[in-house]
Amino acid sequence: MSTSSPEAVKKLLENMQTDLRSLSMECKKKFPPVKEAAESGIVKIKTIAARNSDILATLKENSSEVVQPFLMGCGTKEPKITQLCLAAIQRLMSHEVVSEAAAGNIINMLWQLMENGLEELKLLQTVLVLLTTNTVVHDQVLSKAIVLCFRLHFTKDNITNNTAAATVRQVVTVVFERMVAEDERFKDIVEQPPPVQGNTNRRSVSTLRPSAKDAYMLFQDLCQLVNADAPYWLVGMTEMTRTFGLELLESVLNDFPGVFLQHQEFSFLLKERVCPLVIKLFSPNIKFRQGNSSAASPAPVEKPYFPICMRLLRVVSVLIKHFYSLLVTECEIFLSLLVKFLDGEKPQWLRAVAVESVHRLCVQPHLLRSFCLSYDMKQHSTKVFRDIVNALGSFIQSLFIVLNTGNPAATNTSTGGSGAQGAAQGGPGAGGQGGSLTTQAAFEYRGTWIPLMTVSVQGSAKATYLEMLDKVEPPSIPEGYAMSVAFSALLDLVRGITSMIERELAEEEAAVRREANPDQNTQPEPGAHLVWEEMVSACWCGLLAALSLLLDASTDETATESILKAELTVAVLCGRLGLVTPRDAFITAICKASLPPHYALTVLSSNTANLNNKAYSIQGQSVQIISSSSESHQQVVAVGQPLSVQPQGTVVLTAKNIQCMRTLLNLAHCHGAVLGTSWQLVLATLQHLVWILGLKPGFGGALKPGRAVEGPSTVLTTAVMTDLPVISNILSRLFESSQYLADVSLHHLISALCSLSLEAVEMAYGTNKEPSLFAVAKLLETGLVNMDRIEILWRPLTGHLLDVCQHPNARMREWGAEAVTSLIKAGLAYKHNPPLAQNQRLQLLLLNPLKELSNVLHADIRQKQLESVLQILQSQGDSLGPGWPLVLGVIGAIRNDQGESLIRTAFQCLQLVVTDFLPTMPCACLQIVVDVAGSFGLQNQELNISLTSIGLLWNISDYFFQRGEAITQELEREEAALQKQAQEKGEPLNRPFHPAPPFDCLWLCLYAKLGQLCVDPRPAVRKSAGQTMFSTIAAHGTLLQQSTWHIVVWKVLFHLLDCVRKSSTTADKEKIESGGGNILIHHSRDTAEKQWAETWVLTLAGVARIFNTRRYLLQQLGDFFKAWEVLLDHIQSAALSKNSEVSLAALKSFQEILQIATPVKDSAMPTNALAAMGVPPILIDPLSALGPGRPLLRSDSMLERLTSYNGAELQVPSPGEELALEDAALWWSAWNTWYRTGTDSTRPPNGGTGTDRPSFVPSQPFLTALVQIVPALYQHIKTVFSMEDLRRLGVILHGAVSIPISSDASPFILPSYTEAVLTSLQEAVLTALDVLQKAICVGPENLQVMYPAIFEQLLLFVEFSCKPPQYGKMETKHVANAKYNQIQLFAPAEWVALNYVPFAERSLEVVVDLYHKTACHKAVINEKVLQNIIKTLRMPLGLKYGCPSESTWKLAVSSLLKVLSAGLPVARQHASSGMFDTMWPELANAFEDFLFTKSTPPDNVSIQEFQKNEAIDVEVVQLISTEILPFAIFIPKDFVGQIMAMLNKGSIHSQSSSFTEAEVDVRMREEFSKVCFETLLQFSFSNKVSTPQEGYISRMALSVLLKRSQDVLRRYVDDERLSGRCPLPRQQVTEIIFVLKAISTLMDSLKKTQPENVDGTTWAQVIALYPTLVECITCSSSEVSSALKEAMGPFKDFMQPPVSRVQNGES
Repeated sequence: MSTSSPEAVKKLLENMQTDLRSLSMECKKKFPPVKEAAESGIVKIKTIAARNSDILATLKENSSEVVQPFLMGCGTKEPKITQLCLAAIQRLMSHEVVSEAAAGNIINMLWQLMENGLEELKLLQTVLVLLTTNTVVHDQVLSKAIVLCFRLHFTKDNITNNTAAATVRQVVTVVFERMVAEDERFKDIVEQPPPVQGNTNRRSVSTLRPSAKDAYMLFQDLCQLVNADAPYWLVGMTEMTRTFGLELLESVLNDFPGVFLQHQEFSFLLKERVCPLVIKLFSPNIKFRQGNSSAASPAPVEKPYFPICMRLLRVVSVLIKHFYSLLVTECEIFLSLLVKFLDGEKPQWLRAVAVESVHRLCVQPHLLRSFCLSYDMKQHSTKVFRDIVNALGSFIQSLFIVLNTGNPAATNTSTGGSGAQGAAQGGPGAGGQGGSLTTQAAFEYRGTWIPLMTVSVQGSAKATYLEMLDKVEPPSIPEGYAMSVAFSALLDLVRGITSMIERELAEEEAAVRREANPDQNTQPEPGAHLVWEEMVSACWCGLLAALSLLLDASTDETATESILKAELTVAVLCGRLGLVTPRDAFITAICKASLPPHYALTVLSSNTANLNNKAYSIQGQSVQIISSSSESHQQVVAVGQPLSVQPQGTVVLTAKNIQCMRTLLNLAHCHGAVLGTSWQLVLATLQHLVWILGLKPGFGGALKPGRAVEGPSTVLTTAVMTDLPVISNILSRLFESSQYLADVSLHHLISALCSLSLEAVEMAYGTNKEPSLFAVAKLLETGLVNMDRIEILWRPLTGHLLDVCQHPNARMREWGAEAVTSLIKAGLAYKHNPPLAQNQRLQLLLLNPLKELSNVLHADIRQKQLESVLQILQSQGDSLGPGWPLVLGVIGAIRNDQGESLIRTAFQCLQLVVTDFLPTMPCACLQIVVDVAGSFGLQNQELNISLTSIGLLWNISDYFFQRGEAITQELEREEAALQKQAQEKGEPLNRPFHPAPPFDCLWLCLYAKLGQLCVDPRPAVRKSAGQTMFSTIAAHGTLLQQSTWHIVVWKVLFHLLDCVRKSSTTADKEKIESGGGNILIHHSRDTAEKQWAETWVLTLAGVARIFNTRRYLLQQLGDFFKAWEVLLDHIQSAALSKNSEVSLAALKSFQEILQIATPVKDSAMPTNALAAMGVPPILIDPLSALGPGRPLLRSDSMLERLTSYNGAELQVPSPGEELALEDAALWWSAWNTWYRTGTDSTRPPNGGTGTDRPSFVPSQPFLTALVQIVPALYQHIKTVFSMEDLRRLGVILHGAVSIPISSDASPFILPSYTEAVLTSLQEAVLTALDVLQKAICVGPENLQVMYPAIFEQLLLFVEFSCKPPQYGKMETKHVANAKYNQIQLFAPAEWVALNYVPFAERSLEVVVDLYHKTACHKAVINEKVLQNIIKTLRMPLGLKYGCPSESTWKLAVSSLLKVLSAGLPVARQHASSGMFDTMWPELANAFEDFLFTKSTPPDNVSIQEFQKNEAIDVEVVQLISTEILPFAIFIPKDFVGQIMAMLNKGSIHSQSSSFTEAEVDVRMREEFSKVCFETLLQFSFSNKVSTPQEGYISRMALSVLLKRSQDVLRRYVDDERLSGRCPLPRQQVTEIIFVLKAISTLMDSLKKTQPENVDGTTWAQVIALYPTLVECITCSSSEVSSALKEAMGPFKDFMQPPVSRVQNGES
């Protein structure tokens, strides 16, 4: 019945009235005021009951008044009255009808009673009721109530004390429960978080709600009290104990963690008050060391006090458990302290309590995980988790050592350093045998015996000493207790961590499985893995050290089992987390425990990364892994021989070894999946155990007991004999269970077995001892069990057996080869699903080891392999199908170092394949056949096989040709399938020459292979391959698609050209001695360079031929222009090669590709013919095929040239024009190539004196060929051929002609010096110029400006007649002087300049002809061609007899005459334009130089010759008289004057001192003088003077003539007088006679002329002759006399009387 139901209320009212009545009765006598109050109270209650519906509420409102009588009653201090009043008050409280004010009054009243020491138990009861039934007591009132209870706790009465203690605990709980309830009420109201608080707790209280505030003040004062400070709120406290305070703190913290976590004020208290308090109180424990004398420290150290220390550890446990997240830093300190308490120097009880605390942590894996996260994984933090584990380990080790300090064996190993930071060292294994076997579970290590007791149920940390709250003195700790707790803690730690991580791993895997396709969001946060790994990394060292020690020391089978289970669990966990080092370390520990004591060291150190005896230093904490002690109190169950290279003594196995072995088998059997590389350790150990136990492999690889061989050295007890079949069975099952392993794990197993087998193989080197067959047996067993997934282990399995095939021991490798073949047999025989025929990959895999045998160097194995291939071909050749590539691979795996016989056997196989099996194999393999045949071509052991294999390639190409359609279809089907696969994978199709159709690719592979052979080091192979390649392309090239030609051109032909060019340019120039044996090498092939030159020639010619014959096809390709450029580049580089054979051949190829006419495009061709070839028509549209960016037009604006030539703006060209343009571009490119080649090859060498032999001078045939290209090429480019191009051409022609030849070659070039023949080069040069000028002649007007340039070029050549050209600074000898006959064998050849005269003369003839044709051309006139011709001719004319050849000057004269006959009329015609002004002086000088030459005729000139020469001179004068003087009016006066002076000079005989007397008359050039004189005479005057101009020439001629006569006469008279009797020379006499005759003729002429035509000065000159004539009368010569007579006669006409001036004037 609730307190508020009507019945309860009614009862309450009745009870109250009864109480009041009783009170009134009691106080009637002694205390009247109380009685009155009671009575008025009754009235009050009745009134309330009558008037109000809600009686309880009204009661509460008036409670102060209602309670008053009772309070007064208590005030009487009468026990009876007081008890009655307290009971009544309690009744009111229990009905919750006490208001706050009333409650305050009640508490004050209780306080007074307390101070008077009355009714103490009843007081406590009342306080408790008041505080638990309602929440009206707050703040100061509450604090007063609490202080009251505390005061009562410290009374003298034991019962009161204990009751008060319980009440205090309950009251404290109530205060905090109120706060929790209050929070619950307000939880949905979102508060504004209070502003950030300062550090003073006073201020922070203001933000709390009432109950919270009370709780806060209470907790704060508890801290103050424990710290022995004055409380703030609990005013009136008199005394307090620390132990009680700590217990209260612990209970609050333990029961109300939420309060501290949710309210930052409380959190603040925790951090600022509780933690510092704990740390402060801990200090005596930290500083205290057992056995430290006070003398060591100045102040005596306070001793640790058990009750406080133990309670502090309890508080710390609570803090860590609940508030770890808040107090990360503080917890770090607490945990470090805890670790320190385990130190050996601390008191035993302290260590025991600390171990219990640690055990409490160890059963909370999640907490440990948090430590790891907060400390171990932070960079600069203490590695707390690791320290805890290591401390446990150190603790256990110290127990074995410290307990035994008296034992001398242990004195050197007592722990050093401070606490857990010091290394936990165990001694190296050597201890004495001690004690008898006991039945009690215990640990024994080096004579230290520690019993093992059950301390708590697995997984719970039930503490003994932490619960002794009533003890004041530290209890005594039984032996073995600390060890047992530590052992439990270790096992719980391992169990907790592993099960937690395993559970999380399982959840993660389940989550991944739930998602069919795991999304990112289902993956656990990656941090989880890191934490797991860090936890394991942090603890494994400590765990391993402790567990190994315990395992070694354990004498109890159950304990051993627990330890092994723990080691196993950690190893498996590490395996699952992929932590290899710890996993291997734990497995190594188990392995070592399985083997006899010292045995472990040798075996495992070789197998593991030297894990044993190695101090692991992980993050600065070093933990030593202890090696096992040599002997322990174990039952020996077996004695056997160790497995090693050297025979040793026997070893013993104990029951514990067998127990460990079983754990090992269990590990391998159940957890094989996570062993990974540790299989190695496990299997190695098992191998040794099996060996010691004497198990041998039987049929199928299973191990059976039995060692008859080794004899009596093996002793097995009955105990182990019964175990052996079981062990053997487990071993077999272990490998059978490999079929359930995941693939990766299976791989690890196989690789471990392989490496074991490898050891056995190594042991078998150089020994005849029986090897261990464990590994091989198990490999076989594993292979057979897993045949259904043989694919995944096939490679390592056969790989290892193939290694065995390499063994130096012939028996062993033979066995290996047999083994491989038997495995292949088993594989092929197994009913695979799907069958092999459909599972191509598997078939290849099974055949693969056959191919791998190719890598074995031993010839016997290779021979066997090839023989088996031959057998396979003969028996199963037709059904090999997809296995063909492998088989061909085996045939083709020949190497040069394998000797001829192997190569021959392999070649037989290949020949068999090519002759019989090409039609049956998949077409995809044809390419491999080509490759293999090629590789036989490339081997260098047997030249004949190389050449035969090139023949095979030709046969294969024929087979392709005949079966073309069938092959194409099959390949295309396969291609489609591959394409589909590739698309599904989203990868591009990967095969050589991919874009080309598959059948074309086959051809391309064939060509590529031949291409490789074309650059073989052996010339014979190169030649044969080259011929075969170009023949196949020529014969079968039509089969290729048009697009494939692109690849042929670029990837095959040009690639080959590149390689050949590279090899040729780098080939060795050393002379090769005879070719081995008695083969002689021709001198033209006696260096590698010359042999490569032949290859280059062959290749270039082949490619050029293809370009020529397939031109139409190639031009359809988009980049024909580019290809053309590349080909030209190759031609150019070959032409510029320093090898004359190559360079000449290059020009031949150039000529070949230039003989191509532009292909004629008949209308039917594109559509039908190409469609027939299978080319889609789209390719032929030139615009699309060539693409927008084709490099058609050259950088030198070819297009502009074309357009300007065509004279029209270029529209978008039609396809036809496009082709023409394309063509023009091709020719233009060819011209540029020719130009570059010409420039480079004819450029003279730089620098150096004449003695330096130039590196290379081009040969005449080369230059001839070079120049012969010009006419053909010019035909194609004439439309765009510019003046600049002509100039360039000229430079090259000039250079070419100037190049000398080697004297040892000149006889072949020129038959002999006397024949004036042109060399073929000179012929070619002239032909080229001839072609040009003819083209100009018929070409349009704008071409004719080129005439002058052609003249210029020809005239340069004309100069060669007198001045042979220089080639750089080379000294050349004249061809006549070269030592023909005495060429010594090795003397360096001299350079001979050619005989240039015939060439110059021919050039001159061409000039004359050309000038005759072109004299009137504007360009010829403007460019002063005539002047240039005359200027050039001046040289031979002036040299005359000095010319190298006499014919030269004669030709020059006749040419001059011919040229003038054509040119002078033109010059006169253009006289007024001034174009020819500069020519006249040039012409005058030419006449002068020739007619009065400075050179003398040679002595041996006959008279006839001389007369002929004179006739030529005469001819010149005649030209002057007929062609020049008559037209004097059009000619500059200076020129005419020069001519007159010349005639004057010529008309006087000139004497040559060298003539003999007899010749004088002839040598005088009488005829010449005469003609000169006559000419002078002829022009002295003319009867018909039509113009003043003509008059002037007459006057000039007269004056010159008269002056001339006067001079001759004078000289004659003087000479006559001097000679005395001697007659004068004949020529002088002739001369004077001639002069006299001339005078008479002149006189006659003067008479006939009109007098006005003769001016006065002339007359004066004539009359002045007379006295001179008179002086001649005395001459002695009769001829002179008669002539004188005739001359003087006419003077009579001048003799007449003088006429007077007047008369004269009148007349």
